[in-house]
Amino acid sequence: MVEQIKPQISVTWIDRIADVPQAAWDALAMPLQTPFFEWDWLHNLESSGSATAKAGWQPCHLTVWRDRELIAAAPLYVKGHSYGEFVFDHQWADLAYRLGIEYYPKLVGMSPFTPAVGYRFLIAPGEDEEALTAMMVAAIDHFCDRHQISGCNFLYVDPQWQPLIERLGFSTWLHHNSVWQNQDFQTFDDYLAMFNANQRRNIKRERKALETAGLTMQTHIGEATPHTLFPQMYHFYSHHCDKFGWWGSKYLTKSFFEKLYHNYRHRVLLSAAYSEDNQHKPVGMSICITKGDRLYGRYWGSFQEIDCLHFNACYYTPIEWGIANGIQIFDPGAGGRHKKRRGFPALPHSSLHRFYNPRLMQILRSHIHEINRLEQQQMDAINAELPFKITHPA
Repeated sequence: MVEQIKPQISVTWIDRIADVPQAAWDALAMPLQTPFFEWDWLHNLESSGSATAKAGWQPCHLTVWRDRELIAAAPLYVKGHSYGEFVFDHQWADLAYRLGIEYYPKLVGMSPFTPAVGYRFLIAPGEDEEALTAMMVAAIDHFCDRHQISGCNFLYVDPQWQPLIERLGFSTWLHHNSVWQNQDFQTFDDYLAMFNANQRRNIKRERKALETAGLTMQTHIGEATPHTLFPQMYHFYSHHCDKFGWWGSKYLTKSFFEKLYHNYRHRVLLSAAYSEDNQHKPVGMSICITKGDRLYGRYWGSFQEIDCLHFNACYYTPIEWGIANGIQIFDPGAGGRHKKRRGFPALPHSSLHRFYNPRLMQILRSHIHEINRLEQQQMDAINAELPFKITHPA
């Protein structure tokens, strides 16, 4: 008689994604709408020196195996600071300090430096997602207790995954991003038509400003993108960040941008501005990442102060490209000062938190409802001021 041996499920923590075969990881990540948990993207962050222990992002990914088959994974990082997350929990860190509680290190689930919705555990198709999620959260709880980690924080979570984590005792903190939604636009003029007359004139003037300056915009994507544009994008990004000093958020290395050319340019959209006398070297550029019907703005820069170049490189050119290429959602990245006037409403997203100090967790649960109510009020106020034309019921 042949004895049937039940496959063994094991949990393994790894400190670099390179220790997981790319094909195994991407079998879980490729079905997601977000591109930011694919092996190449995360590996580029780590191997370029951008997301490393030295930078305060110690990779600590949780993997679940059935024998030698990867069936689940969670991209996670142990952090000794809160920079590069764009979910500003400094008030919680300050409160913990005043209570005599060590807030750092903490465990964070997100794609580093990427404020884009979509975080979730990566689960193989056909697996029991709820059971695996509960197993993984239990492993995280044990890991945090063993290493004296103050809390676990999942940022920019996939809203469809959120209820699973809430049922496991995590508290939801509401935030917002400014996100463009395609309303069945066929042309850029269709996009313009949703604004009131005054804002339509403003956008047309801002588009015209580039022509007046002798500049034209071009988009580059995939195999046709010149290699030289990737290090050039780094220099624009670096220069732009340097203008803001300590607050410049210059987290990515030159190596990261160069690696994008070699293994990720199929997802990279570059919107470049060229002068009439030099059609080979741009004077300014933005970089976006695309997957399916989603487009994500990441960074931009220019060595010159050119009127309205920022708006054209970061908003109008990606929107025009997006309309032509079936994009339904365009998340232009962090910050919201310029986005409201260009048709980017405030949309909610959530982070989920568990503190392992009972006193800190009690305070979070006691006050998070009021914090979320005020955040919703802020979103409502932003959206009430969007410069759209008024439509009257028939």
